[in-house]
Amino acid sequence: MANISSTALARSAELYDRVKRVIPPPEWAIFAEDVDAILELKRSRNAVVLAHNYQTPEIFHGVADIVGDSLLLAREATKVDADIIVLAGVHFMAETAKLLNPEKTVLIPDLAAGCSLADSITAQDVRLMRQRYPGVPVVTYVNTSTAVKAEADICCTSGNARKVVESLGAERVIMLPDEYLAQNIAAQTDVKIIAWKGHCEVHELFTASDVRQLRENHPDVTILAHPECPPEVVAEADFSGSTAAMSDFVGQKRPPRVVLLTECSMSDNVAVLHPDVEFIRPCNLCPHMKRITLKNIRHALETGRHEVTIDPAIAVSARRAVERMLAI
Repeated sequence: MANISSTALARSAELYDRVKRVIPPPEWAIFAEDVDAILELKRSRNAVVLAHNYQTPEIFHGVADIVGDSLLLAREATKVDADIIVLAGVHFMAETAKLLNPEKTVLIPDLAAGCSLADSITAQDVRLMRQRYPGVPVVTYVNTSTAVKAEADICCTSGNARKVVESLGAERVIMLPDEYLAQNIAAQTDVKIIAWKGHCEVHELFTASDVRQLRENHPDVTILAHPECPPEVVAEADFSGSTAAMSDFVGQKRPPRVVLLTECSMSDNVAVLHPDVEFIRPCNLCPHMKRITLKNIRHALETGRHEVTIDPAIAVSARRAVERMLAI
């Protein structure tokens, strides 16, 4: 085992150099063998790993081939030239990848990697909303099950929600399921938005008083908030945007000190790219994202578990809603 580990450490030395500011050497020594095995398994199985921005740095910077927010992962999933896609993220993301790649094998390393937003609404709820608001188009966040997407007219992500809403040319739009995202988009558009009561269990924890306390403790800090945060948090922040937009902001503006009001690992992953920026880290952890580990990514590639399947009866409608989003 010691020889295998030392070999793995040697092979992964260049990768570690990239993440050494956020992963201590003793931790990398634990990760190196799985990283090495995953890289070899990807080659031998013609597989790729897609990782969301909330994955931990050893996954995000160590084994992922494509990284980004939900919108980028959805777009890039359509371009993948591989037999197997391993989705290092939560279940709705793996379902979206399968929708867009019906002929490929899509694996999620842990079936229990869910989402509080996806759990907050069902297909029947969407049908009831349509009955209550006849003729009003339905925009469904990608953070939903395939069954919910199948009931929608079009999907959106936090990165393109306003563009999607306005593309419909309607006076009123039903936007599901994130209430705070809907309220934050409503503040940016003349379209009347009818919201659902779903919340992200990570972003709903941030408060306006948290923002004020951060400014009191760090007067020169720049505060970026995800639009799944409550509107009063977004109002207090210096910028609000998707995880991709926040990362771009840091890269372009280079604030000397910054706070990202979103899931914990996002700051670590962006910090790797911008060593000149100091990150203040108020940490709200997503327990679902953290179910994905190097070990279960490796296990997925070794065993083919867990393969994502979608009911053909709903796949066509759900795929249409996602593809309409990607066409905008």
